[in-house]
Order: sequence, then structure tokens, then C-alpha cells
Amino acid sequence: MKKITYLIALLFVFSLIQITTAQEKEKSQKKEKKELVPGEQAPLANPGQNTFGRIRNVGTTKTKQLPFPVRPEPEIKTVSLEEISMSDPFIFPDDKTKTYYLTGTGGRLYKSKDLKMWTGPYKIIDLTGTWMDSLWVAAAEIHKFGDKYYLAGTWSDHTTLIEAVPRRYNVPRNQTQLLVADSPEGPYTPLVKEYDFSLGPEDWDIIDGTLYEENGTIYMVFVHEWTQIIDGTMDYMPLSKDLTHRTDYPTTIFRASEAAWSKEMNSIGEATFGMKMPGWVTDGPQLFRTQTGKLGMLWSSWGEHRYAQGIAYSTSGSIEGPWVQEEKAFKGDNSGHGMFFTTFDGKRLFIIHHAEERGPRKPQLYEIDDSGDKVILGERYHP
Repeated sequence: MKKITYLIALLFVFSLIQITTAQEKEKSQKKEKKELVPGEQAPLANPGQNTFGRIRNVGTTKTKQLPFPVRPEPEIKTVSLEEISMSDPFIFPDDKTKTYYLTGTGGRLYKSKDLKMWTGPYKIIDLTGTWMDSLWVAAAEIHKFGDKYYLAGTWSDHTTLIEAVPRRYNVPRNQTQLLVADSPEGPYTPLVKEYDFSLGPEDWDIIDGTLYEENGTIYMVFVHEWTQIIDGTMDYMPLSKDLTHRTDYPTTIFRASEAAWSKEMNSIGEATFGMKMPGWVTDGPQLFRTQTGKLGMLWSSWGEHRYAQGIAYSTSGSIEGPWVQEEKAFKGDNSGHGMFFTTFDGKRLFIIHHAEERGPRKPQLYEIDDSGDKVILGERYHP
């Protein structure tokens, strides 16, 4: 018995030494990380060519980032959904208060009792003391686990270069991080308050992270940006019970080029950040189950009519897949980055952003039928 106890103690000490050694090695690697130098990027877009975003000047860690211009706080008003301009809209229906909460890129919050009239925009995020402080947030989402509310959002730091892809792109630091609050209205503060913390691998360009629970494990499903790896991927990583860190290295679910409706950017005349970068885009995942239990994923890319929303289904019913892409886009008319949700009276709805030509992105609601193994898009929904 004493020998067994002694062996167990030795194993415990050995595991502690391994963990400590790994942590020290990671810290050492961070210290030894060489400063990257921005390189030549992809050719510039033609005058008048379709392009998403403006040219980004990505510096190094020593480059001082100019803060976003200080703007007066917007007036809190009650407006219709049609009056709101927002990319990547996400609606969280809170059963406790019977209130719908709308957020998205920009991280501001609107709230509504009827999906028609919305009051906002409220400031709900406090990033004081972290590298994200004062930076713009993209694709904000609200999720509830236990008695806490979590905001998943993507922050981009253009002072930090994680990779210089020759004659293509100077890749900035993008990471989806988790914030936490006691109320859906915030304030949301970083779940991990360490200044330099990143939930995903630091040398990955990660955006549009969402949360999904399966068999007691909560996963972050996210985009590994095509701008870094050419053929964008959808990936997942399991998180610890308290969601403070990943417990394994990310696993790739699929690549954008696997979907027939997803088109290579140069082939359809699309530029990105003012440059002709070739590749296939992944954007905006949301996992869902139909009423028959079929596991699917909404995601977006660029197609024949610019931005497009598509669906893939898992043949195993698990996040591990394999995943099979629908042949045609679910909605391919310059609409996308959508999500499904259920109203308080049980109606299943779909919200996306849609843009006419180069106009502003506007949230739109649609009915869906998810009674079978595949979701069917319904008519435009007007509350």
C-alpha cells in the first residue's frame, strides 16, 4: 500500500513538473519571438472594383496604434428594425425578462419586447486593462450558460503582426475573446483579465467565434481567416468548464472550397482591403439542430452575387462530422452572417444582414421551417 501511495505521489510530482516545464517553455518562446517586418502585399484593386474594407496598414508590436476617433455617445432612441444599420446581427431571447437583445459588429446593444421596435444603442462592454481596450469589436454574440451571460466578440490589433505572407498580406492579430456579465445588458468584462491573453493560438488569424455545447463540453467554433491561409477553414476547440482556456488544439471542420456555391475571390472580381487576394472565404458560423435532431451549421462566404449564406450538415450528428455542404447557397443575394433563434411564442426565425449594392448592411428577419432534416427558407418576416 505504501509503495502504491509513493508511486502515485511520484506521478503527481512528475505531472506537475511537466506542466511547469511546458508553461515555462511557452513563456520562453513568447520572449524569444522575433519581431516580424511587414512585407509586400497583394496587388491593389482596380479603380472602381468591388472591395470589402479599406487597405490596412499593419505595423509591428512597436508601432503606436492610433485610437479610434472619439465620437459623442449616440442618443438612446426607440426605432424600428428597418432603421438600424448593423453587420453580423445576433439576437439573444432572454426567457427570464422576455426581452430580445440585438447586438453585432460594433458591440452596441438594442432591446425589444416585440422584435419590431428596438431601444438603443447601449454601451455594454468594458475592456479596461486589456489589449482589446479602445479597439473595435466585430461579430458580437450573447450566450447564456448557468447563471452567467457570455459575449463572444472579435478584436483586431493592427499594431501586432502575426505573419507576413509574401506578396499577399500582412496578417494582424485577430482573436475572438470571451467576456462575462451577470445580466444580458452587461457590463461585459474579460473572462480572463490577463493583459496579453488570447483564447486561440496566437499565430492564428481567428474571427467570428461562436459557442456550442455537446455532451457536456462547450466548444468555440471559429473562422481561421482565408486572408492568412488562402482556403479559409471552420475550426473548433474544446473549452474548460469555466470557459477560461482551450483544453486542446483546434480541429478543422471543413474548408470553404468544399462548398460549390463558395467562389474564389479573384474569379468573381472581388478585392479585399483594397487588394486582389486570391482565396475562399469562411465567415460567421452558427451551429443548430433541426426538430429531427439533425446537426447543421450556418456559415457565410462570397458567391456569384457577392456575400452569401450557406449550410453544412454533420452526417454523424456530432461536431466531429463529417460535414457535407449543401450544393446551393441558402441565401445568396448579398446577405449573410445570419443566425436562427426561437421567439417566445415558439416561432423559428432567421436574421441576417443584407446590403443593396454598396449600401449599408441592414438586419432582416425571415421565417424558416426546420421540421425536417434540412432547413427551408421561408418568407420575409415583419413583426
